Amino acid sequence: MLQRLGSRCAVIGVFLIIAGCGGGGGGGSSSSGTNASASPTLAAATPVIDGTTLGDSNWPTGSTSTGGTGQPVSGLNCALRSNVYTYTHLSIYQNGRLLSLPANIGMAEPTMSVQTGCAYPLHTVDASGKIHMDATTSASYTLGQFFAIWGQTLSTSNVAGLSGSPVSIYVNDGGSLSQYKGDPASLVLPKHGEVTIMVGTPLTQIPSYTWTDPPPFDTNAITLAYGGTVGTAYWPSGNTSTGGTGPDVDGLTCAAKMSELYHVHAHLAIINNGQSLAVPMNVGLLSQCSYEMHTHDQTGMIHIETPTIRPYTLGQFFDIWGQPLTSTNVAGVTGNVVAYINDNGDSRRYMGDLRNIELTSMRDVTLQIGTPPITKLPIYTWADQTQ
Repeated sequence: MLQRLGSRCAVIGVFLIIAGCGGGGGGGSSSSGTNASASPTLAAATPVIDGTTLGDSNWPTGSTSTGGTGQPVSGLNCALRSNVYTYTHLSIYQNGRLLSLPANIGMAEPTMSVQTGCAYPLHTVDASGKIHMDATTSASYTLGQFFAIWGQTLSTSNVAGLSGSPVSIYVNDGGSLSQYKGDPASLVLPKHGEVTIMVGTPLTQIPSYTWTDPPPFDTNAITLAYGGTVGTAYWPSGNTSTGGTGPDVDGLTCAAKMSELYHVHAHLAIINNGQSLAVPMNVGLLSQCSYEMHTHDQTGMIHIETPTIRPYTLGQFFDIWGQPLTSTNVAGVTGNVVAYINDNGDSRRYMGDLRNIELTSMRDVTLQIGTPPITKLPIYTWADQTQ
């Protein structure tokens, strides 16, 4: 399965071809002979898996230095993520070329004082073009608020540093395509709708998408009690012979007494052919020292206890454990791996390198191997965050 759809033709799976490079779309009317000034039409919807990168890279990841870095922006606060989200989709084209919306816009990294980090009610988690929107209230959000959080310009002549004429904006709300001619900053973002901004040469046909979203949450939460077990025992306790034996692993140290200035927990669930497998206890814990990342029990809770703040990844944890982690092999369990990330109800499919998944405070990472695919995403109650 391709993880990227650029401005050129790309194939998803064996059944999907996105036609019309530079503006056409599969299933719509032909643009041959069409007057360039004519209004564009809406292409037939393209099936896309949540988390797929759409477009070519153009901007760096995250908000700019003038955007949201934790302070209030446009009346929106950066805080612990809520537990109910919806989304809108934004596509930005320059002269017919789709540019990918960066990941992590509106996400502030953890600090020593705010170890959970924070997120704005509008943010991105990947380069799919999806803007996640807090849905715990009936509040509506505008395109201007998102660009303010991003820290990019938005006007009728400049879109995130792209200048050109004309700048055209179209909104697809439930299959109904309309041109927006007002102030771009005042455009209300449609829930499960699509906003397309075209800078320069306009498209004759505007793509649309149908998403394979993550499974819904299971309504029965699993309690992560210190010293407990989640799943069926499968691996022996502790590191393997190829894991951490005392020396640094991927830059992470093993100390007899580790300073815990930064102390957070993430969670890992491994599901093989529908069966939950318990992550073993004492990974990263040796008789003479403890690694900065380790487990105390079989709940899947990963403890990060360290004097410094930096990114801590799933790949580092597996290296301390001494187990492989690839798209087809999770600690010796082989098969196609599908990954989901859940941050307090803000869930998504993860399509990148599994080793690069960052382990942040109270993040749930679910790795599904084999079949059948999970129909409900497990959720957890964090019983004790002081251990």
